[in-house]
Amino acid sequence: MEKEPKPFVKWAGGKRQLINTLFNNIPSSFSNYHEPFVGGGALYFKLWSEGMIKKAYLNDYNPDLIGAYKVIKRNPLDLIDELKSKKYTNDSEAYYQMRKTEPEDRIERAARFMYMNRTAFNGLYRVNSKGKFNVPFGRYTNPKICNEENILLVSEALRKATLTLGDFSVVSKKARKGDFVYFDPPYHPLSKTSFTSYTDADFSEKDQRRLSELFSTLDDKNVNVMLSNSCSPLIMDLYSNYEPRKVMARRSINCKANKRGAVAEIIAFNY
Repeated sequence: MEKEPKPFVKWAGGKRQLINTLFNNIPSSFSNYHEPFVGGGALYFKLWSEGMIKKAYLNDYNPDLIGAYKVIKRNPLDLIDELKSKKYTNDSEAYYQMRKTEPEDRIERAARFMYMNRTAFNGLYRVNSKGKFNVPFGRYTNPKICNEENILLVSEALRKATLTLGDFSVVSKKARKGDFVYFDPPYHPLSKTSFTSYTDADFSEKDQRRLSELFSTLDDKNVNVMLSNSCSPLIMDLYSNYEPRKVMARRSINCKANKRGAVAEIIAFNY
């Protein structure tokens, strides 16, 4: 298609730059598609654009993210109108005022989420222990707060998707033989300062082990499974039976510019 939907959020660990590598390693054919850590959804949008989605199940543990997905799917025009409001302006006063708010209206909440994502420092989504968004203002020159065309494209792409909020284990109840599951969890940290807090509940080593067990369970059920993660000793060990492949990806989340750059990550799959 001429125009392809793109992730509507900037997401730490987003897969747009790795999309060709991921796409070149998908199974040759599959039934339904499952993404339990949907994040920005780059691979889903690529598969949809290529006409490969029959039915999809997209899930995440971040309520604001899934809330925004649902509003884009059902009420894209209302969301666009809201984002065009003068309260969503690129200045620090408006930003910090918006950061204090907790809208109850789902369209306003989705607009707030997208606005904060586009104007926050480094496009980062981070919350404190109380679940409150705490990223400082980003000082961008001209961020695209309302990409009307892409919102409409994403809305169209989501027609084939069921959206859910919850733990990644939800996929165990839905995935069937011949389906394709892509796991893109919060990466296991390579250092004590690595960023992993997408929600107020950190993704721990215990969770990484739970995920690897689920990967094996789905493998036993003849479900096609692919995973991406950091190239850490733990992850290499957990997926050693699947011969994980190293790939290089450029990451820009580090607050120190001299520490941004290409880092080794892995992809593992069972087919």
